[in-house]
Amino acid sequence: MDLQLRGKTAFISGSSQGIGFAIAEQLLKEGASVIINGRNKEKLEQAISQLQPLGKVSGIAGDIATIDAPPVDILVNNVGIFGLKSFFELTDEDWLHYFNVNVMSSVRLSRALMPSMLEKKWGRIIFISSESGVNIPANMIHYGMTKTAMLSISRGLAQLTKGTEVTVNTILGGPTYSDGVKTAIESISAVQNVPVALLKDNIFATTNPGSLLGRFLHAAEIAQLAAYLASPLSIATNGAALRADGGVLNTIL
Repeated sequence: MDLQLRGKTAFISGSSQGIGFAIAEQLLKEGASVIINGRNKEKLEQAISQLQPLGKVSGIAGDIATIDAPPVDILVNNVGIFGLKSFFELTDEDWLHYFNVNVMSSVRLSRALMPSMLEKKWGRIIFISSESGVNIPANMIHYGMTKTAMLSISRGLAQLTKGTEVTVNTILGGPTYSDGVKTAIESISAVQNVPVALLKDNIFATTNPGSLLGRFLHAAEIAQLAAYLASPLSIATNGAALRADGGVLNTIL
């Protein structure tokens, strides 16, 4: 299927690795030009080098709060942080930090880039949220809160697109074997002297017993849905929260 993305330009926040990198990779394969972003300049340059054989890619280094992203056709609000911490140990500063990185980054970029989309009457904004925004983890309430907030912002922005071909949607990603998860499991594997594959399966089965997929998602499996939502073919999908969660959520919606 041709997703008709040739000639389109996308900006993806937090995309020097993980899900953001996979989305950049998929969009490049579909013919789009891509601008990736990361705070670590060296890591960003490595990512650009890896992606260059696939198409036209450039990068903007720096924090979302300070960068000046150029007008684009497609915005993917992907940047985010997570971490386990007891609710009773979270400080006000912790809450504000998570909200600033996970929520306000999307607000700032959408506020800066959506007006030009509305003026052209074409554009795509995609929020990368999580099933944790619906099924709030007891040990990551702060993280779940930010992912729920993304759902509200996305739906609200969609209300502003009437009369245009601009769409705003959210992806509810499931447990993914991201670079951060991979590093953590490999570290535990080394300490406990347990094979990575076995530890990976055991951790997933323990933490996600209700998963229908029965394994961690690959970042590419979320990226494929993102590429469709970025496409002109997805025009009938607007203001929606779409799941790529491996069946972790047991709700109908």
